[in-house]
This record gives sequence, C-alpha cells and structure tokens, in this order.
Amino acid sequence: MQNPRQLAFLALRDVYRRGAFADIALDRVLRNTQLTSADRGLVTELVYGTVRRQRTLDALIDQLGKKKAHQQPPELRTILHIGLYQLRYQERIPASAAVNTTVELAKENGFKGLAGVVNGLLRQYERLATASTLSKHAIAPEQQNPKSHDPLQLPTEPVERLGVWHSFPDWMIQMWLEQLGLDETEQLCEWLNQTPTIDLRVNPLRVAIDEVEAAMQAAGVDVRRVPQLPQALRVIGGAGNIQQLPGFSEGWWTVQDSSAQLVSHLLNPQAGEVVIDACAAPGGKTTHIAELMGDMGTIWACDVRASRLRRLEENAERLQLQSIQIRTGDSRHFSQFINSADSQERLPVADRVLLDAPCSGLGTLHRRPDIRWRITPTTVQELSVLQGELLEQAASWVKPEGVLVYATCTLHPQENEGVIQPFLERHCQWQIEPPSSDSPFSAFSTPQGWIKVWPHRYQMDGFFMVRLVHRP
Repeated sequence: MQNPRQLAFLALRDVYRRGAFADIALDRVLRNTQLTSADRGLVTELVYGTVRRQRTLDALIDQLGKKKAHQQPPELRTILHIGLYQLRYQERIPASAAVNTTVELAKENGFKGLAGVVNGLLRQYERLATASTLSKHAIAPEQQNPKSHDPLQLPTEPVERLGVWHSFPDWMIQMWLEQLGLDETEQLCEWLNQTPTIDLRVNPLRVAIDEVEAAMQAAGVDVRRVPQLPQALRVIGGAGNIQQLPGFSEGWWTVQDSSAQLVSHLLNPQAGEVVIDACAAPGGKTTHIAELMGDMGTIWACDVRASRLRRLEENAERLQLQSIQIRTGDSRHFSQFINSADSQERLPVADRVLLDAPCSGLGTLHRRPDIRWRITPTTVQELSVLQGELLEQAASWVKPEGVLVYATCTLHPQENEGVIQPFLERHCQWQIEPPSSDSPFSAFSTPQGWIKVWPHRYQMDGFFMVRLVHRP
C-alpha cells in the first residue's frame, strides 16, 4: 500500500529542489496511485499546506534545531517541514503519529543516521506546544492573545513578525499594510492561508441552476448559491473527483471562482457582437462570454500558448459552445483585429474586448500557494510593463463607443491602478464607466470607478477590474 506521506515528500522534493509548481508536482505523484479519498486528501493537504507555511516552518527549525533551516540537507528540511506541519496545523493527526511517521520517512529516504535528530526536534516542539496550551488554559478567554501562547518565537519588527506568523514574504506584508492597515492585513493573510473552496458556473444554455442544485444534493454534494451571481454555486466541503460530479460530461457547468465570473458580467456582452478575449486561456471567461451572448456572435479567443488554448477548446466542446474562434500568438502583435480593407482608414472591429491580463496572481494565493515564494517586486515591475503593452494594443481593436474591460487576479496596485491611470492620461478618448448605484458591482466599487474584490471581505478570489468606454 502506498504511503501518503512518502508521496507528499516526493511532490515537495520536486517543488523545492526542481522548481516544479505545487499543483503539477502533486498531480504527478497522484496520477497512477490507488489511494483512498482520505489518503489523497492527506497528500494534497501536506503538499499545499507545507508549501504555504514554508516560512513559519523554517522559523521553527531555526529556533529548535542545532542547524538553521538553510543549513539542513534539503531533503531532510523537507521531511522536517512535513512533520512540523502536521504537529502545528493538523489537529486531527495525533502528535505521536506525526512524530513517528516523520521519523520513518527520514529512515526511508536516506537519513537513518539522523532519525534521532528528527525525533528530538519534533518532540521538542510537541513539549513546547503542550506547555503553551496549559499556559493558555490558565488565562481567561477574553484576555488571550494567540501569538503570546505559541511555541514559535516571533520577531519584534511588525512586518517581519506578520511575515513569520502568517508565512508571507515581507514585501507582500508591507504592500498590504499600506493599503489595508494592520487589522485587515491580518484578516487577508488568514483568509489566504485557508484551504480554497470550489465554485461552479452553471451553463444556462444547457440547464437551469435549480436542476444542477438538485442533482448535486441528490448525489450528496452540498452546494450553496453565491449572492449577486446568477450562475454560481459554491461546493461546501469536499467534492472528490470533480469530473465525477453530476452534469460534468453533459456540459452543465464548469469550475470558475465567483470573482472571475464577475469579470464577464462587467463586460456585459450582447448577442451578435464581435468580442475579443485578448489573453483567453484556459478559457473560463471566454466560455462565460459565449454563454452570456447565448452563443450568438463571434468571440475571438487569443493566447500565446497553444497548449492552454487546447484546454479552452476542450471546455468549449464539453459546454457545447460554437461561437468561439481560436487565435494563437502574442496579442501585442496582432493586427488582424483592425480592418484594413481601406488603406486610408484602419478601423477596429470589436464591440467589446476583455483583457484579463497576465499578472502576479496575488489574489489567488490560497489556490496557488507557491506563488508567494516565486513572485518578487522585480517580477511585478516586469508584469506591469507587459500589461501596459497589452492594454495599448487591445484598445486599438475597440470600435467607437465600444467597451474594454481590464482585469487581473492580483492585489498589487502597480499591476492595477498603476497600469490604468497612465493609460487614461495618454488617451483622453477612453473613460472609466463606473457601475451604477443599483448594480451588483456597486458593493465592490471604489470612488475612482474601478472594482476591487478583497478576498477577506467578500469570500472570493482577489480581483481588480475596470470597465473602460471608447468615446472619441
């Protein structure tokens, strides 16, 4: 029988040593296994959780070990992460089981001589945790501070303190503090460290949302409506294999987070129009646009990566959508969306354009935990340049009085306001069209007219979006 902790170790080794993305490494180790759903869940939790809490776990190794985390053999460090993660964050796993299985993991992976070190470090954490719990119980609940009754020793400097406690890089903490202040930054960090939910977008061209809701409940899957989103259902609790849920093969629904569904509603495409999705893959918003148009009109789905566009085509086929046309290439260099029949006057062809720009993804850190360790301020700067170039080209495709929606799933102002404001200063014919006061978007709207979805406030992925109108 396959050992779930060994599989987690193999996946984490790929992530830490070979730079693999956590979801790809996890899929690789689970692909040909015969695990129970509980063991698959354990592997998934250990991989995502350990990557997510990497900074906190390193701080514990620094505190408890004779050698700092960066001085440990890389694979031993990974094994210690797995053990400490279970002890600290997995209440359902008995401490003795967490310690013993981690010691065995060390022995099985070439560290038999250091098994005593692993045992000693984990037992030391367990003793400190027990002592902290006893101390906490001696204090009235209203006077308790979780940070003051914890084995982890925290830095005194506020940014670093939050970064170690919640396991984020200091520069991200600083950015959020500047936008939100201390209390909301803590709330955001806590939200981004939660296990993500799954949202479904019902395809109204195939089925009514009531039917999907009933089918899910009949299959023992608990789902809830999402306010302000007529096609959204949130899966409560585990869903198992998504493709085995009722209606998947029939094209009744697709997986899409609620905030991503907001983007296509903001675009508000109409039947018969020409719509361009400039960065379309893997196609969640493209297929949503087709559904909102009643699959009547033309949608050009563009992306630089052909492999991701194939996923879009597969989804469109499953959802039985016919109006999507594929174009592979870099949208910064597309000229075919400007009508050149008259050489004297080149006319744009699109009624609406969606630019869901490549971004740092900081609004989706709960789904993609390794992003926090991959993205740097330099990455953000490079992305903002790319976003500005894409916006310039996409704007040239929009007819007079047409609409362009710019969207990202990041919470970094340099990629959001920092891209839109300079564009508007350069192009006076473009204006922000803020949502009306009775619009579902008014809850997310800022005084400037753009829309910001903060995850901890609205319980969905972080997003920025703005609707621009071309008024020459």
